[in-house]
Amino acid sequence: MIKKEVFIGFLVAIIATIFGFYLYVELMSTAEFETTLKVIIEEGFLGKIIGLSALPNLLVFFIFLKKKQEYRARGVVLACIALAIIILGAQFI
Repeated sequence: MIKKEVFIGFLVAIIATIFGFYLYVELMSTAEFETTLKVIIEEGFLGKIIGLSALPNLLVFFIFLKKKQEYRARGVVLACIALAIIILGAQFI
C-alpha cells in the first residue's frame, strides 16, 4: 500500500514536470516545438529548462501535504531527486 502511494506521487510529479516543460517551451518560443527543442539541446539549456519545468512539483507537493497524503508527497520528493540527477547528466551532454 505504501509503495503504491509513493509511486502515485512519483508519477504525478513526472507528469507535472512534463506539462511544465511543454508549457514553458510553448510560451517562451515563437517557433515550432520540435525546432525549439533542437535549439535548446544545441545551446545546452536542457538542464536549466528541466529545472524550471519542475516548479509545478512544488504545487503538487503542497497539495499532497494539505490533503494529508504524506506518502504521495514523498513520491514527489523522490521524483525531484531523480530530476536533479537527470539535470546533472544533461549538463555533461
